[in-house]
Amino acid sequence: MNNYSWLEQNLHKFALSWQFMREVTFDFESPNIPSSSVSENNIFITGLARAGTTILLNALYESNNFASLTYADMPFVLAPNLWSKISIKRGNTELKERAHGDGIKVSTDSPEAFEEVFWKTFSDEECEELEDKFRVYIGNILYKYKKERYLSKNNQNIKRVELISKIFNHSKILIPFREPIQHAYSLLTQHKKFINDAKNDKFISKYMKWIGHTEFGPNYIPIYNQNLNFQNDLEINHWIEQWYLTYFNAFQSLRNKNNFHFISYEKLCLNRNYWFQIQKLVNLDKPYDFEFRESKKDIPCNIDKGLKEKAMSLYFDLNRLNLA
Repeated sequence: MNNYSWLEQNLHKFALSWQFMREVTFDFESPNIPSSSVSENNIFITGLARAGTTILLNALYESNNFASLTYADMPFVLAPNLWSKISIKRGNTELKERAHGDGIKVSTDSPEAFEEVFWKTFSDEECEELEDKFRVYIGNILYKYKKERYLSKNNQNIKRVELISKIFNHSKILIPFREPIQHAYSLLTQHKKFINDAKNDKFISKYMKWIGHTEFGPNYIPIYNQNLNFQNDLEINHWIEQWYLTYFNAFQSLRNKNNFHFISYEKLCLNRNYWFQIQKLVNLDKPYDFEFRESKKDIPCNIDKGLKEKAMSLYFDLNRLNLA
């Protein structure tokens, strides 16, 4: 899974593992980017991992309307302009299946969720300063890619959607959701896979920790970890409970707010018109097709009946919401 050379691994360690280095690179990058100039018309994709967030990111990015961090911006993701000037240009844009083994192919030009590095670095700042730095950070990315709109995919943002909405109250926040049993099984499968991979390659765990990837795998931190009925993260019921708690709280607090939109993974994969509605929702002028493929597995797990009924009821409620 890990294709990084010894030199690349140590460069990632140098750029990402030390708070001081992350702050310094951001400070070098930022003086020429006024936060007041950053567009309000951005898109933030968030929700539980494995909900279709990456494929939705790729689909919207294909419009060529948005700037987003890409694999080429690693490891200095807080200084994309500086890094582009000093790094050796990598001409390899060959698509390869990502480490998840889920059929999604990526290259150095593919967008990816590295935004959590910003939050790891500055989340303890005072509110006003944090908001200003987040605007500057986005401005850096827009400046590099010569775009006016920012596109983010960060599953961890489900914990801070209210803050992001406060900073960019004219932006849209898309929250994909998926049939809970299939979704939970996908999370469980990836969780076990990355734990096993990390046993054979220590860099995997370090890398995931540096970029703030705690959704599953060796550094897993549940979004909800208090008063759980199912604490064993090697069993599917734990992940169904996480699904329920995450989407129940989002549904209760966000469903009536105009800039939050719940996106059905199944509808996205099975209904072409639904994809066109999403394009209209995010103000894309020229509709285009994109291939979405539903992933569905046979699930040989012992599932708690009451938990399943509760989760499925919420799933049907989410599906009844209108996009607009």
